[in-house]
Amino acid sequence: MSETHVTVIGNVATEVSYGETNGGVPMASFRLGCTERRYDRQRECWVDGETQWVRVTAWRALAVNLIGSLAKGDPVLVSGRLRVREWTEGEVKRSRAEIDARSVGHDLTRGTTAFRWAAGARGQPPGGPGPVGAEAGSEVVPEWIVSAVEARRGSAVALGAPPAVVAAAVVRALPPGGGPAPGEPGEVAGGSRGGGAAGESG
Repeated sequence: MSETHVTVIGNVATEVSYGETNGGVPMASFRLGCTERRYDRQRECWVDGETQWVRVTAWRALAVNLIGSLAKGDPVLVSGRLRVREWTEGEVKRSRAEIDARSVGHDLTRGTTAFRWAAGARGQPPGGPGPVGAEAGSEVVPEWIVSAVEARRGSAVALGAPPAVVAAAVVRALPPGGGPAPGEPGEVAGGSRGGGAAGESG
């Protein structure tokens, strides 16, 4: 059976909940609200249409990175494998759309953000702004990435920019690293960050 991969734009509707499977695999999830925007010709303005609700689940490194990156209300793009879960409550059949996320990012048409390398992230440049102690044996960084980072750092230094501005310039020069493959669904053990109850955004 072929898989259905989708990319969805919406807003984070709940705090990101976090836990681990019985096998120790990190897992995070949140509810995503996707509201249709349409032009009302009678009122001559854009209005909100129906909102669709999707449960987003992430695994391993992506799950860990979501905790420090997303907050309720953030506009995001989510790409991954679409699933429809069905179950029965009494005599009532219910269903829910879910996405096993491969990548998640902020929607930059709505605002700005600054990228920071995670420890051991694939593609992190040597001596880059990522945390100390990155995994040895990470994927070799292409030369053009290293050159871009060094050029931006050199330009900022030449202009006499303070250290914080130099660091920000380096971050803006870096491309995103590859995302981890999603893990296998499993029972979650452990707590959550900020509560994981589903809820609609205000």
